[in-house]
Amino acid sequence: MSTHDELTAFGWGPHFESQLATMDIATARPARIISVHRSVVDLAGPDLETSLPVPVNLESGPLTVGDWVLLDEQAERILQRLGRTSLFRRRAPGTDRREQLIAANVDNLFVVSSCNQDFNEARLERYLAIGRDAGVMSIIVLTKSDLCDDPGEYVRRASTLAPGLVVEAVNALDRECLQGVEAWLAKGQTVALLGSSGVGKSTLTNTLMGESAITTQAIRQDDDKGRHTTTARHMHRLHSGAWLVDTPGMRELQLTDVRAGIDDVFAEITALAEDCRFADCSHVNEPGCAVLAAAQRGELDERRVASWRKLVREEVRNRQSLAERRASDKSLGRLYKNVIGEKQRRKRRG
Repeated sequence: MSTHDELTAFGWGPHFESQLATMDIATARPARIISVHRSVVDLAGPDLETSLPVPVNLESGPLTVGDWVLLDEQAERILQRLGRTSLFRRRAPGTDRREQLIAANVDNLFVVSSCNQDFNEARLERYLAIGRDAGVMSIIVLTKSDLCDDPGEYVRRASTLAPGLVVEAVNALDRECLQGVEAWLAKGQTVALLGSSGVGKSTLTNTLMGESAITTQAIRQDDDKGRHTTTARHMHRLHSGAWLVDTPGMRELQLTDVRAGIDDVFAEITALAEDCRFADCSHVNEPGCAVLAAAQRGELDERRVASWRKLVREEVRNRQSLAERRASDKSLGRLYKNVIGEKQRRKRRG
């Protein structure tokens, strides 16, 4: 098995080490998933680069980029997934109510936007809610500062979106301009990039890697909207020894099970909501609503209040539908087991 120092370079730490104490690892070794395809995962570790089939019905649950797993080297298969330190997820787009995993075991999150028409406070608040709920440090990176007359205005607006928020305005093509960003990219650290298409995530990744590993595409000039360039999540190793998870641009980011993150991002509002007259206050038109009263006095930003209400309603709706989906999946699983069991009993009697 690899030494602790060798594994640390891949993001290994005490959280994962402690799990091995209760496991039989005589023929197993840890490895990290660096990309996930439809039926195959790519894995890496000390002196290891391989691809293996995605296990069917893995007891420890589905896999995503950044996961640590235990491999049976003799049988060349994945035995189980180790418990995570953090997880980014969303509700799958469209009518499917399934949960989609984005990345796991991330230390820091770069929420990427740009200093142009793509800048959108409400969208950034969604990304920040996911990061805060996962318990990781979130840094807003504003690209294309060189193409903007006043990038400081975008920095000011972004800085108001959550308490203690770090904001960096950069030219993603200029390595020297990325020193503030690189401070978060220490050896063994894992950083994920989240942002919509065309904001410069792939350009930022290429500059940090010192090569054109990812194809980039120009944005549409009429509305500053981007086209998808990254189509799959993949971990890239940087010269600093850090790991960067580039993700596809997300046109739709539905929140699920991130209420704690929402409360953290909108801390000034959620603190006031505790003083509302009614415990189930919707903060729309109820008497005795502390949130509405503060907004009317000009103590709260009405845009922030509207955004908070929308995200809370969406999160509750998606959490309920996901719980219904999980209950349905469990019932279907029990049905399958009962049918198989009955067939086996009939076969034995026959």
